[in-house]
Amino acid sequence: MTSEHLTSGYVHAQTVRIYYEDTDSTGLVYHTNYLKFAERARTDMLRDFDFDHTRLLRDHGIAFVVRSLSVDFRQPARLDDLLQVRTRVTEMRGASMRMEQQISCNGIDLVRITLKLACITADGRATRMPLPLHAVFCQLVQNSPGSYGNG
Repeated sequence: MTSEHLTSGYVHAQTVRIYYEDTDSTGLVYHTNYLKFAERARTDMLRDFDFDHTRLLRDHGIAFVVRSLSVDFRQPARLDDLLQVRTRVTEMRGASMRMEQQISCNGIDLVRITLKLACITADGRATRMPLPLHAVFCQLVQNSPGSYGNG
């Protein structure tokens, strides 16, 4: 997987190659694997902004959990496809953020994910995000347009 920063409303893009282990008996990507691809992209986005999970837990005592998630499966990916996972932050709150992710192949929209992440302490209680992290992601929200292209 590789990642890059984007300027068209997405703050992060990552490529994912589809391997045999990612597919089901029909040769299509198994539906839960899209969530894994999206999780990896979010993790690498945090890392790209110098807020990797290990450092957040060690230095700030916090982690992120998925509070809610909605997935729109539009078309399947197949063995050997090269996917692009795009991520953007759409809303910031003190202890949570909303994101949208789009998974595509050759410009074709395959999967759209909307989710809310909550910030928690190591023992699982909700807590506010560290100010440096919150400031970075607030800036990303301000620079992000309202929605993904056509519905």
